[in-house]
Amino acid sequence: MIYHLSRRRLIIGAAQATVALTWSGSSGAAVTLPKMTVTRDPYCGCCGSWVEHVRGAGFPVEVVEIADVMPLKTRLGVPAALTSCHTAEVDGYVIEGHVPAEAIRRLLVERPRATGVAVAGMPVGSPGMEVPDQPSQAYEVILFSNDAPRVFARYRGLRQI
Repeated sequence: MIYHLSRRRLIIGAAQATVALTWSGSSGAAVTLPKMTVTRDPYCGCCGSWVEHVRGAGFPVEVVEIADVMPLKTRLGVPAALTSCHTAEVDGYVIEGHVPAEAIRRLLVERPRATGVAVAGMPVGSPGMEVPDQPSQAYEVILFSNDAPRVFARYRGLRQI
């Protein structure tokens, strides 16, 4: 079987390998990830599932529950078109919605000049939005800042595509 690697795919693969090595460590010792603060509506069930996803990936998480998260999203610079049900802050970045922990780790390793990353809406199959007997939707993780937003990664469920 012959694989054709584009330069972009090679760079993404190298970044993912760096993420894996950075957080697994060559000795296998656990590495402490930065604390994440998640602000969410107290009555949203999928938000709790997403929090469990990032905790399961090793992030220490503090949850803040408030009835109206929109003022925080506005203050943090989340574009209206990219909003979702919860907003997180980690190591100087904003994480909006159902972003896979793998993409957050990559963000923290690559450290692009950006406000953060977002998964707009609530795609079926994204972390916290798993629905039994429903196929996962393809979705994009968008890198956003004051400049034009751009695709940071594409996923179907927890698998990058």
